[in-house]
Amino acid sequence: MLRFAFLFLLPLQTFAAETPAPGVSSGSYLQAALALVLIIGLLMGAAWLARKISGGKVFGQGGMKIIGGVALGPRERLVLVEVGDTWLVIGLVPGQIRTLHHLPKGKEPDLSDATNDSADAPFTQWLKSISERNRNV
Repeated sequence: MLRFAFLFLLPLQTFAAETPAPGVSSGSYLQAALALVLIIGLLMGAAWLARKISGGKVFGQGGMKIIGGVALGPRERLVLVEVGDTWLVIGLVPGQIRTLHHLPKGKEPDLSDATNDSADAPFTQWLKSISERNRNV
C-alpha cells in the first residue's frame, strides 16, 4: 500500500494522454514536497536551538510562580504571585493590572485540611481590615 502512495503526488494527466498535456509536471510536485520538508526541518532545528540556548527553561518564567487565584466576577480576579522572597497580591480587571499588597514569602496553605485556621496569616488579617473599613464607609 505504501509503495503506491507516491502516485498521489503525480498528476493524473500523465497517465491519461500519450502526448504531454499542458499543466504541472511531476518534477514540480517533487520539488515542492522537498521544499516543504526542508522548511519544516529548519523550523524544528530553530526550536531545538532556542531550547538549548535558553538552558531548557520555558520562555517567560523569569522566577515568578503563581501561588493561587480567586475569581471575583466574570472578568475580575485576585492572584497571589511569588517573586523571589515576596508574595504579591495582584488585581486583574479588563485593561488593568494592579498590585494590591506586598507580603513576605510564606508557606502555602494546606487545602486538604478543612479545619485549617489561617486567621493569623498576614493576608487574611489584611483582607479582614480592608473589608471592615469598607463596611464602615
